[in-house]
Amino acid sequence: MLEQNRIRLYDPTMKTLSKATKTTSEILADQIRNAIISGKFPSGQALKQDVLASQFGVSKIPVREALYLLQNEGLVTFLNNRGSIVSELSTNEVDEIYTMRVALEAIALERAIPKLTAADFIAAESTLKLIEASDDPIEWSNLNWIFHSTIYRAAQMPKLLETVSVLHNNVARYLLLYLNTMQQQEHSQQEHWDLLEACRKGRIQQALGLLRQHLEDAKQQTISYMTQQQESE
Repeated sequence: MLEQNRIRLYDPTMKTLSKATKTTSEILADQIRNAIISGKFPSGQALKQDVLASQFGVSKIPVREALYLLQNEGLVTFLNNRGSIVSELSTNEVDEIYTMRVALEAIALERAIPKLTAADFIAAESTLKLIEASDDPIEWSNLNWIFHSTIYRAAQMPKLLETVSVLHNNVARYLLLYLNTMQQQEHSQQEHWDLLEACRKGRIQQALGLLRQHLEDAKQQTISYMTQQQESE
């Protein structure tokens, strides 16, 4: 059952989508992470190990290990003697995450631009075209990360990229909601194209400014969406 539910995932250390060899716990973590990012498992939802084990056709041991992996990413919270839930972020935490992303991604971008190759530009452009051809918000999230990481990977800073990936996953669920609900996808996509063009022309300072604005826009829209949701409850 688990193999049937397995999905294609992007490894930022690789250049293509692939089914990498993973442990059962890692595959489960991938599945649960995608369910959280997609909103299938909303913030605050209980993650019962026996239910997840039955759903994926495995024992509770790899489920528990998968949940601990996601706890390390900030997506799952363990409650004292009450199991685990999908972590909830406050608007202050979202602000903090985006502040960290701006700092780290600017470092990666600045170091990456002089090293970008023709193949990197082709891959990034192809990814943007795939975004435009898709109407699946989950695919947008995956492709959005592929686009950014395709550029950042040229910086040759894998530990930084891994940290940025975790930060991206923490806010991706809220990002998808506002992109889908507020119809901001077109605006976000234009920012992607502008950023790619600045990188292609080697305009580092322009690219850094565009990146900061892109992330600032995403932060403000996400916080606005979260605030509206809280006020409507």
